[in-house]
Amino acid sequence: MMKITTAEHKARLSHVRLELAREKDHPEGDRTIGYDLVVPLASDGRLDPAAWKKGQTACRVRRFRPGEEDRIGHLRRKPGGQWFFDYVEGEEDDEIGFRLGEEHFAAGEYVSIRSDGVMHTYQVKLVEAV
Repeated sequence: MMKITTAEHKARLSHVRLELAREKDHPEGDRTIGYDLVVPLASDGRLDPAAWKKGQTACRVRRFRPGEEDRIGHLRRKPGGQWFFDYVEGEEDDEIGFRLGEEHFAAGEYVSIRSDGVMHTYQVKLVEAV
């Protein structure tokens, strides 16, 4: 009899590209505003907390905006499960994801992130294995 392992449920690191979705100041969205993420995704496309805990240093964030230098940081998780992007020590620059732990990272889906005190919605444009 063949033993079934949990390998099929193993998270994999994925490159996720988020681009600004339509909003008041950007009625067509804006592909020059967004994020490139390297995150552990489970087979259902959700963030995998156990895989993140084992490989936190590999979970990177790059925020890009025209006219600004890219911000490079890490995906972090607060006690209680809230995910956020951390760029430098302290909380002043943290960007909080709205229910990121429940989101499915698949092309066409939407994700909300609070940046500079304002919530913005981004569309998932790309998900590929790293």
